[in-house]
Amino acid sequence: MIFIDAQSNDPKLNTAIEFYAFNELAKKDDVFMLWINKPCIVVGKNQNTTEEINQKYCDENNIDIVRRVSGGGAVYHDLNNLNYTIISNGKQGQEFDFKSFSQPVLDALASLGVEATFTGRNDLEIDGRKFCGNAQYVRSGRIMHHGCLMFDVDTSVLSEALKVSKDKIESKGIKSVRSRVTNIKDHLPNKDMTVIDFKEALKKYMNEKFGMEEYTFSDEEVSKIKEIQKEKNDSWDWVYGKNPEFNIKRNRRLVTGKIEANIQVDKGIITAVKFFGDFFGVMDVADIAKKLEGTKYTKEDVTKVLENEDINSYFLGATLEEVVEIIVD
Repeated sequence: MIFIDAQSNDPKLNTAIEFYAFNELAKKDDVFMLWINKPCIVVGKNQNTTEEINQKYCDENNIDIVRRVSGGGAVYHDLNNLNYTIISNGKQGQEFDFKSFSQPVLDALASLGVEATFTGRNDLEIDGRKFCGNAQYVRSGRIMHHGCLMFDVDTSVLSEALKVSKDKIESKGIKSVRSRVTNIKDHLPNKDMTVIDFKEALKKYMNEKFGMEEYTFSDEEVSKIKEIQKEKNDSWDWVYGKNPEFNIKRNRRLVTGKIEANIQVDKGIITAVKFFGDFFGVMDVADIAKKLEGTKYTKEDVTKVLENEDINSYFLGATLEEVVEIIVD
């Protein structure tokens, strides 16, 4: 078995390493990979990123947003979260056998004195509380199984970063299912163990059970990995442009009155906007709505379109910042 110990904490690079290993290294042997990401949210391939995250909170707290190639729900990572990947050239019919791929992790935890179980579709739990969600990507019989092991994650940040918007969003994206969660460290007999200690323990267990050879990437391979990163998680189109079509209704009550925006978005681009409410204005808001069509659904891009407009003529008494935040946080 090939072992990859990703030294980077960059989630954009780590997901690229993982995808390169799936495409290339798995031709030689099965692959086991461990890595730790700085604070980020990883959304599933088929999810609506806008619907899953608290974008304003993430921006303010430097939480990266990345999209993986597998399905499933959104998860929060930080430096006390250990991620693992098993890549195998499985046989036809083995796809999405989450339990057997999760067994090595369950066995490793048992060796550390933690009784964990596989439950539901793809979760690992301790005492009925989730500490790991798993996802899989399958192509031509080859299987990538990966999961995020909550070792000592800051759950207060997790709950804020993944807080569901109060705005009404109608989307075809696959929505995350929120569960009661727990950290592995809370259940370990050895309370002094760190996430790095845990990583080494899991690596040792896998090596003893399967026999692993650590892999070092050549300069040429690093270049290919960087290309994957550029194509995917360095790209706004991959993270947000992959969003399915969705409709969002947002409203705010300002001193001038209530303003409601009904926004249609397709692949991350605004396709239509309609404003409603009891506000006053001397200009037709349909004109400003038209100018927003074709704009990326981001605060920065919406601001660029509106900053040259006389906002007060459309929404009497409202500021540019207030109107932008009605459309997108």
